[in-house]
Amino acid sequence: MNTEKQTFNLQIVSQPESINLVEKLIDEIKAEYNIQEECYGNMLVAVTEAVNNAIQHGNKYDADRKVNIAYEVDTDQISFTVSDEGAGFDYLNIPDPTDPDNLEKPTGRGVFLMKHLADQIIFSDNGKVVELYFKTTGHIEG
Repeated sequence: MNTEKQTFNLQIVSQPESINLVEKLIDEIKAEYNIQEECYGNMLVAVTEAVNNAIQHGNKYDADRKVNIAYEVDTDQISFTVSDEGAGFDYLNIPDPTDPDNLEKPTGRGVFLMKHLADQIIFSDNGKVVELYFKTTGHIEG
């Protein structure tokens, strides 16, 4: 793996079909950097959840609003920064999806999944920006 830090950027419209571009991006990262399946699976689910939340909750499916996905590849980790143009949300007070009262609800698991799949997650700008970090040490093949 290249030891230089590399930064890339992808901007998408706030429509559900844009998720396909994010999935393709994660597939390309897996192939280019030989990411092992477990790390790849965690990245795929966590990043697509972050982007889906930005499209749905942040930008409210407004095609005029963009979601920005920046990612940085370093020697031992890959980080993603997902930002939207919405009003933000109170990321400190999210209902627990494992609470019995919430188990039957069809939504509300995205942030929970991101927190459990990423090695580190940081919200900023009133919840309009989320950073997801994935350690690649031990997850690079070859």
